[in-house]
Amino acid sequence: MSTLRFATFGAGFWAQFQLAAWRELPQNQCVAISNPTRSKAEALAKRMEIAGVYSDPAELLAKETLDFVDIISSVESHYMLAQLAIDKRLPVICQKPMTETFEQAEHLVRLAKQANVPLFVHENFRWQAPVRAAAALLSAGAIGEPFRGRIDFISGFPVFDNQPALKSMNPFILMDVGTHVLDVARFLFGEASKVYCQAQQIHTDIAGEDVATVTLSMKSGATVLCQMAYAGTPVEREAFPQPLLFVEGTKGSLELGPDCTIRLTTAEGTKVTKHLPPRYPWLDPAYAVVHASIVPCNRDILNALLGQAPAETTGEDNLETLRLVFAAIESARSGLVQKI
Repeated sequence: MSTLRFATFGAGFWAQFQLAAWRELPQNQCVAISNPTRSKAEALAKRMEIAGVYSDPAELLAKETLDFVDIISSVESHYMLAQLAIDKRLPVICQKPMTETFEQAEHLVRLAKQANVPLFVHENFRWQAPVRAAAALLSAGAIGEPFRGRIDFISGFPVFDNQPALKSMNPFILMDVGTHVLDVARFLFGEASKVYCQAQQIHTDIAGEDVATVTLSMKSGATVLCQMAYAGTPVEREAFPQPLLFVEGTKGSLELGPDCTIRLTTAEGTKVTKHLPPRYPWLDPAYAVVHASIVPCNRDILNALLGQAPAETTGEDNLETLRLVFAAIESARSGLVQKI
């Protein structure tokens, strides 16, 4: 049974959890880390017992024998790092958002296809345990045909404390949380035909918007409302970092609450089930539901790398999520509905 060797680009907040999640799976080994600030790479490598440490990604790729790379760095570096790996014919896993612009994402997907190099995006929200459970119920027709849905990610969590770089992102919430939420919308309801978005900035010390309301007209005929906020407003039942759902169908309704509880209501009454994530010793309890989702997301990609099954979150698939993200950004700017 072969073990795939990989390198990680990035040693920030998320890298420690990504590497810990990889260790929950067999047949992989991180052998090197690259980060512009070498001391950060050294600290993480020491903690994770990884031998190779670099500040220059090109040097890492020249010296290490690898089977794939995992890019966990800031979004502005994704495009360059992915191109370096594709040039070496190395499969790429890239954190979301894939790139800073839709044109860059299209180019990366095209480059990877031309080089016959697998390209994946680490999109983990669809892998949250309660989201998977909700998707299974909808797919099984538990509430009939969904005709309207709502996805809420409205949080008072101090996200800037752990990720201060988010303060300088512009656009912010649509690129950060929006990639997750709109991917969940596609995962649950299929593709959209129209996008309308309104955005606001409530924090005065950030560059981008921290509130967005996106209305999607789905090709199925359903309407999906996606509400996102990092405005700092306290909420009674804090759900961070779990999206909340309410879906109406022709035979009933489904509600996913902030405690990973699904309430499925039909003519027979309401059935309540709980779908808590696995508890790993390395996860941050404040991020439990999303940190736990890294493991099945990695497993899905690893299976694809091993040739066992196709992955869900390929570069081509994620391009459709980014199509919605950038359409929402343009709609917020112009005030106009965007056709997809």
